[in-house]
Amino acid sequence: MNAHQDILIVEKVDDAVLLLRLNRPEKRNALATDLLSRVADALDKAAVDPEVRTVVITGSERFFAAGADIKELASRDTGGALADPRPAIWSRIRGFAKPLIAAVEGWSLGAGNELVMCCDLVVAGTSALFGQPETNLGIIPGAGGTAILPRIVGRTRAMEMVLLGDPMTASEAHQAGLVSTVVEDGQSLHVSLDLAKRISSRAPLAMQQAKAMVRATFEMPLAAHMALERQAFSALFGTTDKREGVTAFLEKRKPEWKGL
Repeated sequence: MNAHQDILIVEKVDDAVLLLRLNRPEKRNALATDLLSRVADALDKAAVDPEVRTVVITGSERFFAAGADIKELASRDTGGALADPRPAIWSRIRGFAKPLIAAVEGWSLGAGNELVMCCDLVVAGTSALFGQPETNLGIIPGAGGTAILPRIVGRTRAMEMVLLGDPMTASEAHQAGLVSTVVEDGQSLHVSLDLAKRISSRAPLAMQQAKAMVRATFEMPLAAHMALERQAFSALFGTTDKREGVTAFLEKRKPEWKGL
């Protein structure tokens, strides 16, 4: 790799939208620990930046991210796997509170697909492929490929992807619920940025609470979730943005959100 090449390109698209571009072309954007850590670091910074309201993550035209770094895996035994820092890094990514959108072209495999599952909306080019091929290496997915994937696509599709290592097409992933929108090849980033700008123009605290409550579906029993949803709903009634939203509606004008 070129010593001067930045493995993660971070770019402000406008004041409210941050773009993260995976940039290890010689490794097909494989999510080695250093790159995964850079993604988590960038999201941590975005989380506390009041100007950033939505983040888009993308790869290249041919690869979103083609799995973990195989050379990294090859050097690791059971003890090394148990002491791996990656679960803590993944937890930071999954815990990002603001809306996160994936723009996917080409291959999204293994850890790449697990990164896709950390995102709230996924826009895919027609030729994109999504897979969990870890069993081809005699291992299994370790960052959501057996835990989160079946919660999204269902038991049977997850079994096919994990046991057989067969990828899903963008169309199949859309039908299964892994992908939110399929677009022409080369258009995923453009469409993702448009979605990000739309979300960023909406009430920031409502967007964060909405994300948190929808995601809680996979983590909480129904009764507890209903109670938490009501608490989140009620908490927003004390915000400046709620008063602005209602006032703007009654005055038939566009609201000016403050994130307060």
